[in-house]
Amino acid sequence: MSASVPGASVVMVKPKPTVKTWLMAVRPKTLTAALVPVLVGTTLAFGLGVGRILPALAALLGAVLIQIGTNFINDYYDFKKGADTHERLGPVRVTQSGLIAPSTVLLGAAVCFALATAVGMYLVAVGGWPIIAIGLASLLCGYAYTGGPFPLGYNGLGDLFVFIFFGLVAVTGTFYVQAGTVHPAAWWAAIPVGASGTMLIVVNNLRDVTTDVKAGKRTLAVRWGTTAGKAEYVLLMLASFATPVAMYALGLAGPWVFLSFLSLPLVVAPLRRVLREQGAALNPALGGTARFQLFFGVLFGVGLYLR
Repeated sequence: MSASVPGASVVMVKPKPTVKTWLMAVRPKTLTAALVPVLVGTTLAFGLGVGRILPALAALLGAVLIQIGTNFINDYYDFKKGADTHERLGPVRVTQSGLIAPSTVLLGAAVCFALATAVGMYLVAVGGWPIIAIGLASLLCGYAYTGGPFPLGYNGLGDLFVFIFFGLVAVTGTFYVQAGTVHPAAWWAAIPVGASGTMLIVVNNLRDVTTDVKAGKRTLAVRWGTTAGKAEYVLLMLASFATPVAMYALGLAGPWVFLSFLSLPLVVAPLRRVLREQGAALNPALGGTARFQLFFGVLFGVGLYLR
């Protein structure tokens, strides 16, 4: 607030964005959703002898930029649409809290998407026209998650979006830019990646169900109820652990793939919270689920590499 004198109006000065506030907007804990698919797709590619380091690094950079841009878009539109208010139960959002101006957050999203497009140009040179289709679809859906005339997250399609784009598309796309083709194992490997990433969205939706109803945000937890949301979390977790078994049974992976089961203890605590708690008490379950996704992905990827 600026200094004032009698008779003068008080002028409110918005704080300038800092590194700390931008990091809050980035939401580092959510970046596992971008990291794990590239990790799994790359370790599988190297395990099959077709890995290439530069396309892998470019895929990682592009995925992280799209994830951050999507987070900025989500921050902006959830505030504009009234989903983020003073009643918010989750971590602080920079737009709603006034830490960064809405127009600045939107500009940050545009910069991230522009940089992702620049990275994508290299990947197009490596992988050809399929990368154009994947890139455009990823950018469009990243914006449409909460923006546009039919926001996916507000119409119960957020879970499907995450499973497809941060699971199926990200893993197989990462494999493709290195191998020039998609091995059947890549499709299977994408299932637990997409499932564990979607578990993060389920926790968010369960926590925010009350405020989402007020904002007209029709997530699956709002449409079907919290019991169905809890069941979805359990089913996604089971799918994550069932996939290594199926891959081994089909001859698509060796016994090392069962290293992923070492991550099982990490999902116990968030699972208990999801089944027993509600509202702000679910915040620790979000971080716990992110840790589970990361460790499962690392162990799963190592198992695919060792075969």
